[in-house]
Amino acid sequence: MSLANRGVDIARELGRVLPRALAGLNESTGWVPVSPRGVRQFGEVMLDELVLSGFSLLSGSVPAVRSPAACAAAADELSALGIDDAHASPKPLRTTSIRQRRICGLAYERMTFEHDPALPKTLQAEGMGGPARAVVHLCRHRDGPRPWLIWVHGAGQGGAEDLLLARIGRIHKLGFNVALPVQPGHGCRRREWPAYPDMDPLGNVAGMMRSVSEVRAVVRWAQSKATAIAVAGISMGTPVAALVSHLERRVDAVALYTPILGLNAMIARHLGRWGSSRNEFSELLASPVVSQLTSVIDPLAVDPAPPPEHRLIVGAWHDRMAMRDPAIALHERWGGRLYWYDGSHVGQVFSRRVFGETERFLGAVV
Repeated sequence: MSLANRGVDIARELGRVLPRALAGLNESTGWVPVSPRGVRQFGEVMLDELVLSGFSLLSGSVPAVRSPAACAAAADELSALGIDDAHASPKPLRTTSIRQRRICGLAYERMTFEHDPALPKTLQAEGMGGPARAVVHLCRHRDGPRPWLIWVHGAGQGGAEDLLLARIGRIHKLGFNVALPVQPGHGCRRREWPAYPDMDPLGNVAGMMRSVSEVRAVVRWAQSKATAIAVAGISMGTPVAALVSHLERRVDAVALYTPILGLNAMIARHLGRWGSSRNEFSELLASPVVSQLTSVIDPLAVDPAPPPEHRLIVGAWHDRMAMRDPAIALHERWGGRLYWYDGSHVGQVFSRRVFGETERFLGAVV
């Protein structure tokens, strides 16, 4: 793509942010434009739309499209295995390094370990299996045992700054040890194999299964020194947290913030806004064979180990990225507590009220 064409694309995409934000708010309820609250909500929805535009502009050229037929073998194998058998039990975590770090006065450790998720045969045949370097940020006390929070970040996150955005320092002061696994393709793993997520439905499923396996390994590693284990995920981290809460039956609590249901389906939802050049991807990601393929990473198909009183779902009323539907569907399936934040998908990260819900949730765990 020429520089001039790229500039046109950028200008066109940014020019659509304001109309999309206004359209989204007008389609919703509870927005009063002429009020401080309404101004905040407008700014947060604009932020959602800017992030979506950023994902579009940074996605680069359109790669070759994998045909539905090329997904059929994996879809057949995974759907036949089901969630419990498709996700192999992780091998014990053996650290390769632990380094002391600090960010804005907060001391933490970066732990690395080699991990092979033992993916099903069809995904391994596509070159998606095998070991990779896994990374975890740790903020822990020196005495113990303590309750642990395993926090799974969203798309585009995974850096040490997440320790600040998620207020990990305050959670640490509540008495918790905290682990933030870095998902494949994010943070310090951004330039490492495997890439995740992208527009390849097989790669997205394999990437999420790898992430689930890594987080399970961290949960098992922490259990020997824990009085309780809570698992939480935000956005793209919510299916991972949901699956871990099902597969690891000793998890005591689970929280999902602005949840998504299907990564491929969410990508397909937003591809349409970026023009007809990606119609083939949108059709593929929304196809029945991809739906069958992703059945093994479906949060609605799991039975979380924590009891309903230890399940929290936080939805954003004006969410322009995941929308409201996933939070509603998960609450209908899971029960537990559903808390509605009156802002946007990105805005809830900065909300003191949402953090107050997190404190209440963690207080109930201990």
